[in-house]
Amino acid sequence: MKIIQSQISRGEISEKYLTYFETMSKAVVDIKKEIMAVDADLHSDLEAALLETGSFQDDLWGINLYPSKSKEDFIEFTSLINIRPHQNNSSMEINDPGIREKIKSIVEKLVHYGS
Repeated sequence: MKIIQSQISRGEISEKYLTYFETMSKAVVDIKKEIMAVDADLHSDLEAALLETGSFQDDLWGINLYPSKSKEDFIEFTSLINIRPHQNNSSMEINDPGIREKIKSIVEKLVHYGS
């Protein structure tokens, strides 16, 4: 598990952060602090790590990163921790297009996709 606060490469995700799954790394993004935690068996473990560093629950959203896929398919916006009726998100998929765009922007800032 690693908290990413500065830019890494997509290759680094492939090399270091595919510990639990062969082609995917689970991640949780803090949309206020613009950081993310990667590489755990469960999104809830990553969420707990960010909460311990001072993040707030409502700012944390679970995603999956697929470093071998195209840039358009690199991020999947699905996680059990995203089920939040109090934030108008009643499914595992992040429904709010604004939150999805914010996450995409943060991931693009933190992960250099390359060519």
